[in-house]
Amino acid sequence: MYIATLMASPTRRDLAPETVERLRAAWTGDEVTWLDPGTAADIAIEAMPAELWDQWAALQRMGIDLAVQPAQGRRKRMLLADMDSTMIGQECIDELAAEAGVGPHVAAITARAMNGELGFEGALRERVALLRGLPAEIVHKVLAERITFATGGRKLVATMKANAGYAALVSGGFTAFSEPVATYLGFDENRANLLMVEDGKLAGAVAEPILGREAKVAALEEITTRLGLAESEVLAVGDGANDLGMLKRAGSGVALHAKPTVAAECSLRINHGDLTALLYLQGYHRDEFVSVP
Repeated sequence: MYIATLMASPTRRDLAPETVERLRAAWTGDEVTWLDPGTAADIAIEAMPAELWDQWAALQRMGIDLAVQPAQGRRKRMLLADMDSTMIGQECIDELAAEAGVGPHVAAITARAMNGELGFEGALRERVALLRGLPAEIVHKVLAERITFATGGRKLVATMKANAGYAALVSGGFTAFSEPVATYLGFDENRANLLMVEDGKLAGAVAEPILGREAKVAALEEITTRLGLAESEVLAVGDGANDLGMLKRAGSGVALHAKPTVAAECSLRINHGDLTALLYLQGYHRDEFVSVP
């Protein structure tokens, strides 16, 4: 059996019963299960639909996300999440660059790297070099004034942890950001790159080896082995090309508001929902979400 999940933006809550019923009838599905009226619904179906992506495209035009996955093993025991533009709304290096007066230049490099047009490691070294001389405490200013948390992140982490899950934040960004972000969101651990500092200023370099695409895969392997979990029990989420390795290895790899070239390689794509969509994908009902301050 498979489960087709339809999800609307939780701010609009405009998933209409007739929309769900049309898809159920087209795919001769079983009875609809509403996970959250107006926002998310499940339909049990017997086979993977041949016209999945046609239906997906039609629903996208309505502002509705659609995901189809095996019914067995939907609920995962580990969350492996990217940070920049996933758990937070910004790319931290772009925000640092804005403080250094080179924001547009660095942002253009970041966009190309996240779209897979540039090698991640080389692009990171190039961008970090442009930060040389910034006072190290600028990180605190950027955290306080420029960084926002993606909607639903704390609920996602808290709900999975309340159901015996483990949460790891793996970022191609910097520990100066990932550590406070992970603490606030409730992650069990975090991994990221180390910005080098000399005499109280950014040195324009990052410690080697750089945590990029392969290091995120290594994190998946190492953490699951340590916890005694199968990779099929992992839900990974990200938006950039350096996330593709872990997205493809995890039991569920979700492209969240991802770059087009990244989304094209993932079968689970969220373009309209927030991070709570990852709970609906696992079959959680809205009343199972853990409330957080």
